[in-house]
This record gives sequence, structure tokens and C-alpha cells, in this order.
Amino acid sequence: MIENVVKLQLPVHENLLIKRNRLQPEEGKENRGRISIVTGAHGDELEGQFVCYEIIRRIRKNPQLLRGTVDVYPVMNPLGMDSGMRTLPKIDMDLNRMFPGNQDGGMMDKMAAQLEASLLGSDICIDVHASDTFVKEIPQVRISDEFEKMMLPYAKHLNVDLIWINNTATDHEATLSYSLSKLGVPSLVIEMGLGNRINRKYGLQAVDGIFHLMKQMGLWDGEEIKTQTPRIVTNADIEFIRSSESGIFVPYEKNYGIVRKSDVLGEIIDPLRGKVLNRVKAGYDGMVFTMREHPVVYEGSLLARIIKGKEAAS
Repeated sequence: MIENVVKLQLPVHENLLIKRNRLQPEEGKENRGRISIVTGAHGDELEGQFVCYEIIRRIRKNPQLLRGTVDVYPVMNPLGMDSGMRTLPKIDMDLNRMFPGNQDGGMMDKMAAQLEASLLGSDICIDVHASDTFVKEIPQVRISDEFEKMMLPYAKHLNVDLIWINNTATDHEATLSYSLSKLGVPSLVIEMGLGNRINRKYGLQAVDGIFHLMKQMGLWDGEEIKTQTPRIVTNADIEFIRSSESGIFVPYEKNYGIVRKSDVLGEIIDPLRGKVLNRVKAGYDGMVFTMREHPVVYEGSLLARIIKGKEAAS
């Protein structure tokens, strides 16, 4: 059932609508709980569009296997997605820094508050993000160390390559996932791919993980899906590689996977002088899980992230 969860009047005699598709067990069957899948908080993150499609397709193909409520929210920021913008158009504000919102506030505060209210009562929320248009990420779950005990048992089922327990303020208190978790709704962030792109392989990997989690929670009676065991890392386990100068970054063909200390990941070049400004090297043995895709870089630009250690490189 498709329904509006947010409806706000815009200045141009139109309405801002945020919709969800609610799928429920067949009549007469027990409803064992509720999972919510949300995506599209940023208008340039499209990986979640395929994830939502594939979840609904699989359930519609075998509705008799559904044992719980599945709420799918494909587009939390319809204005941003319609205009191809990461933020909310005109006001240039990040929706995922506006929670929990305020029902008595301005239009955007009301939007955040109504959206969050519609998610309360979920047994778990999966918030699907892509990376931005600058760096590509392999599938991962990011959780705050504040909620590690609550989140980790769920995260291990999601078929991602790694779980990043982030012990810094980058898991902002104003994000949807943080706000819901504070209210007792476990909320996991899946990050994968690249802005303005859809990676079918990554999407299928994430969907398999979501159905595997649903199976463990008793919400899905389909066959058991074989999933991978993720690496669990903290900031201390990660090498952050940043550009030492401005130029054009040209990554080597082997962007992801195992690297050894001093392997060259790419070059920063000066196209005017025909010079290599810097050969970017791995500082540790490990596994690359983030790689720069946008060529233009400035001093301090993120180029890559590597999980450090021989275990990661095995």
C-alpha cells in the first residue's frame, strides 16, 4: 500500500510529498514485527533506488513468505532528487542534519519531524546511503560506538564487507539514524557505491543482507541466504590518505582489494607541465575500501581509506 507520510504545502501551489510503500503479510497470517528501509536523504545518492525496487520485487514475487511489515521509503528528499542536488534546493540544507525536527517549526523542521514520527514503532530501520560524487565505497555499515552493543548483532547479518564503528563526531547527533537510535529504534546506515550512480552488484549484495536479517528476525520465511562475515574496524584500524597538493588524481586500475605497503594507488599529475606531482602510496599492508573517483583534488582532499594490518590483507 502506497501512502503519504509527509504532506506539506509549497509556495507554488504544489505539495511536498514523501511516500512509503507498506508491504504486509497475507490476510490471516501472523505479523511478527516491522522493518523500515529508508533512502534518498541526499538527492545525489541513488544506490538506494535499486535496493528499494529489488526488495519490493522479491516480496511481490513471493508474498506468502512475508511474516512482518516492510515499510519502504525510496525518497526522503524528493526536492533534492528531482533537482539532482545533495541538499534541499534553495536553502542548501542537509536533510540528514535536521533530525529530530520540530513539528512547530518551519517547513523543513516539520518535514523531518513527520518523517521520523512515521518510523517510530519499527523494530529496526535500515538507512541506505551512497557515497558522494568524489569517492567510491565498498558496501559497509557505519555505526556510532555509543550504540555498538545495540547495533552490532544486527549489523553482522547485513552481508557487507565491513562494519565501521565510528568513535568520532562524524556520526552526527542530527542524523536520522542517531535520532532514531536515541529513541530506541535500532538504525543502521549502509554506505556503498558512488554518488549519482547505481552499482547493481553492490545493490544485490545489500538486498541479500536485508533479507538475511529479515530471516533472522522472523519477518521472512524464504530460504536462508549465504552471507559474508564482515570485518569490524574502528578509526584506529584505518589509514586515511589525503592529497598533499592540488592537481589531477589518476588512480591505478586496481583500486580496491588487497594492497601492500608502498604499493602505488595512483598519481597526482600536473597536466600543464606534464609532471607527476606525487605518486600516492599505501602506508600499510591492508585492504582499500574507499577510493577517489573524482579527478580534481586539492591539498587535503580524501584519496583513499585502507584497513590496516596483515589480517585485512589476507
